[in-house]
Amino acid sequence: MVDKSAEVRGREDEAPTIGGDRAGPGTGTERILAETLAGVVHADQVRVDSHFFDDLGADSLVMAHFCARLRKRPDAPSVSMKEIYRHPTVRSLAAALDETPPAATAATAATAVPATATATATASGPVRAAVPRSVAGPPTGTPHYVLCAVLQLAFFVAYSFGAALVLTKGLDWIAGASGLVDTYLRAIAFGGVAFAAVCVLPVVAKWVLVGRWRPRQIRIWSMDYLRFWCVKTLIRSDPLVFFHGSPLYTLYLRALGAKIGRRVTVLSRRVPICTDLLTIGDDTVIRKDVFFSGYRAESGVIRTGPVTLGKDVLVGEVTVIDIDTVMGDGTQLGHASSLHAGQRVPDGEHWHGSPAQPADVDYRAVGPARCGAARRAGYSVSQLLGAVLVYVPLAVAGSVLLFAAVPQFASLVEPGPTALTTWGFYADALVTSIALFFGAVVLGLLFTVTVPRVLNLAVRPDTVYPLFGFRYGMHRTIGFLTNRRFFKTLFGDSSAIVHYLGGLGYRLSHVEQTGSNFGTIMKQDNPFLSSVGRGTMVADGLSIINADFSSSSFCVSRVTIGPHNFVGNYVAYPSQGRTGDNCLLATKVMVPVDGKVREGVGLLGSPSFEIPRSVLRDSKFDHLKDGETFRRRLAAKNKHNVSTMALHLLARWVFFFWVALVVSVAADLYSVLGLSVIALANVLTLAFTVVDMVLSERIATGFRGLRPLYCSIYERPFWQHERYWKVTSVSEAIMVFNGTPFKGVIWRWLGVRMGRRVFDDGCYFPERSLVAIGDGCVLNEGSRIQCHSQEDGTFKSDHSALGAGCTVGVGALVHYGVTMGDGTVLAPDSFLMKGEEMPQGAHWAGNPAREMPDELPVPPAHREDADTARTRTG
Repeated sequence: MVDKSAEVRGREDEAPTIGGDRAGPGTGTERILAETLAGVVHADQVRVDSHFFDDLGADSLVMAHFCARLRKRPDAPSVSMKEIYRHPTVRSLAAALDETPPAATAATAATAVPATATATATASGPVRAAVPRSVAGPPTGTPHYVLCAVLQLAFFVAYSFGAALVLTKGLDWIAGASGLVDTYLRAIAFGGVAFAAVCVLPVVAKWVLVGRWRPRQIRIWSMDYLRFWCVKTLIRSDPLVFFHGSPLYTLYLRALGAKIGRRVTVLSRRVPICTDLLTIGDDTVIRKDVFFSGYRAESGVIRTGPVTLGKDVLVGEVTVIDIDTVMGDGTQLGHASSLHAGQRVPDGEHWHGSPAQPADVDYRAVGPARCGAARRAGYSVSQLLGAVLVYVPLAVAGSVLLFAAVPQFASLVEPGPTALTTWGFYADALVTSIALFFGAVVLGLLFTVTVPRVLNLAVRPDTVYPLFGFRYGMHRTIGFLTNRRFFKTLFGDSSAIVHYLGGLGYRLSHVEQTGSNFGTIMKQDNPFLSSVGRGTMVADGLSIINADFSSSSFCVSRVTIGPHNFVGNYVAYPSQGRTGDNCLLATKVMVPVDGKVREGVGLLGSPSFEIPRSVLRDSKFDHLKDGETFRRRLAAKNKHNVSTMALHLLARWVFFFWVALVVSVAADLYSVLGLSVIALANVLTLAFTVVDMVLSERIATGFRGLRPLYCSIYERPFWQHERYWKVTSVSEAIMVFNGTPFKGVIWRWLGVRMGRRVFDDGCYFPERSLVAIGDGCVLNEGSRIQCHSQEDGTFKSDHSALGAGCTVGVGALVHYGVTMGDGTVLAPDSFLMKGEEMPQGAHWAGNPAREMPDELPVPPAHREDADTARTRTG
């Protein structure tokens, strides 16, 4: 920490000072702020006009501690990080706080009103509806918790057995064909029937197990919840999910009960679950990475509620639409924004931010084109024919050829004696796994950097094309092929990533190599239209938005991120982004698309506001960024990263080998034990996946767990942390266990200090052993607890802890050094910044997150329900 006390004492006659034992002139608010700040920055006193960042050397972590200390003082006003950045001196901050009338304090209730309330908007901005608090009663006990886990496991085993039965019978029938043509026809017949059955099964299961979704509460771990989970799992495993962005996808949602109008385009793969509560009007467009599930988890219950989108609505990318929300006709919701429960966007208005508020920005960037019903129908038919006549038969035929070529699989096609006792069996499995795995890596890399270049010739930039045609298909295929996670994980966080991205088509001229130019998680719509300037560093989670859509057309455009930028985690950068040189784009920031081009500043929040580009604390390691020291350390980092990449490949191959061995043994025993061994192999494969994750975690951390870091990216501790990310890499596999008691157990095995009966619907922890979760917490889909941050060349990590009964909303992100008190609620899409401390029972929302009232006004239509709920709960 930088001690500015000497500087302050040496200049105390230049301006009034407050703090320590000497108090100069000033208001009471100034006195409180200065006294608290002096304790945080370890100074005897501070000047009331000293700049928090430039003069006192503070950073966002220090100022978060300042805000937390103020909240603990009964005589102090509540201050948010947004106010800190807007008023970066004691004098200006006190003046702003004194001008703000104190908010009316609502009575704190043990529970709050149901989330079925609606709200209206006024000319001054959005009216917030009641903050939903559960009326769930006592939590579900351990017997229900254990029974739910047993039944969920039984569901998986039964599904595996059914899939094994269908697969083996089908392959036996196809293997009995005479000649190539007969084999192909049988593959089409079997594949078509199986494809149709798998597509229809979730729809039938939804109507049989649930019927029609209605607004209600479902107690987690109850039998009602088990039905909910089974339906959710089947719906999201349906092959039709891969047809997102197609008319077939909207037909699928209609079959599940959604009320969807004509010419609606849904590009998000995040499938809504409570479809009967979803209403979408004509000509509406929902962009990719949008959460609109129709439910959320909180305080021991699943709460379902309606989501209503009117006609001609545009929902931007990376947004969250909570339950009990309405968007009127002709409305827009900007990128990186969210609607919270009860918010209503009036007809024709444009909103953005988290929670959303009125804006003057027009997010429509492409005009209409001719796209009639015949074109939509033809595209859908071509997709079905491609699946049934090409992809499914190729997959089936490939399986048959593999079984015929690999000795271990021979008994699936032609029963024979087992060979498990011979060394040749395991040698064949070893050689086969090496050939298949590394052959697939090499061929996949060549395919990824060549085929999209040919396809890109069909799509010209800044040209409006109709949806659901040849060029739309080429555009979608380019995105699919160039966003394969494997290679970005392999090459990311190393010097090799710039060469890989250049091979994909990125424009990275005059690269200034840092060894960490890009992280391991990023995506783009079109790599050939993505440019990143010299000296720019990008953390994980960047989404480059090259494409814009209307209900009838699309257009691709170049996206340019300027030189010497730093792009934080989970930033969605649109083609209209208005940032230039030397910018800091903070985690989850909403990139502005209007106004002047921002240069030489930092941007934080949604909607974004300016912050300092850098602070004194982060310049500590600047001497490592140039000269001979830099070249020597970069060479050492490159050497370390190469060995890390080799370890990553080795770890992935070992996993592939063991899975292949399990499959080989199951195939060899099939003639003896029958279908049961195939179903058992599926269960064992899943079990081994968990074992592999746990062993990788323990080995990567030396069986000690991670420790907090504050270092340069050119120091060995950071290289070891990069190796930890790359070798463990558990994000995809663990999502299979979402919504089950097994998820908490696995996190505990991976090093998380996990409490009892935690409900995890899809949270992720990049640093497992730095996280502590209390009993009964609720972690919603798409949430993250990220215990690290990298800004330019400085890396920081620390512990974060959630108390008992906390709720982390859909798509919310909790940063490092954070403490959430018991019973706290973090609203959907919120960003809880580093160092924040949420007091017990608090409700915070926004990006950056700030304190909200415990209970907000209830619309009259629902006041009676609220009073009834309070009466029931005492």
